[in-house]
Amino acid sequence: MTRLDLVPALSAPELLAVPVREALTALDPGLADRIRVAPIDPALADTAAFCAAYDVALAASANCLVVAGRRGETTTYAACVVLATTRADVNGVVRKLLDARRASFAPMDDAVSATGMEYGGITPLGLPASWRILMDARVADVEVIIGSGLRASKIALPGAVIANLPGVELVEGLARDLEPTG
Repeated sequence: MTRLDLVPALSAPELLAVPVREALTALDPGLADRIRVAPIDPALADTAAFCAAYDVALAASANCLVVAGRRGETTTYAACVVLATTRADVNGVVRKLLDARRASFAPMDDAVSATGMEYGGITPLGLPASWRILMDARVADVEVIIGSGLRASKIALPGAVIANLPGVELVEGLARDLEPTG
């Protein structure tokens, strides 16, 4: 059990970044009603600190990472949604899917500017329509907590809801399990 005070996201729009709020109101009501939001301490928005402070298992937390694929002079942005217990295969799977010679995490300023969301709170809901949203297939099977577009809150929703967002592509093997530490 988490220590989050989750409420229906539609009833607390002030806890959502503007693009997230707009995307949520445009969603099918059946999907939108399954998304909840909770305020958090923005200093604890990063995954490890958040999970420890709010008693959330890493396996129930997901990250939305902005990547930039480059081929020649062309840069293509995309988002990768992966469980916090995994790492996106940016140099392998993502690079190939973007048909890029090189792929890397987008610089923070570029990610924030392009999404209209705060770094550390980026979420698949409300991303630019031209972006591909690549989601590791394992995310679809669990209830996850992910950014709200703001560092001061998190949203909780079934991974299956993310899978049904416009533009989301389920990708087997998008992420690899993190190596155990210790």
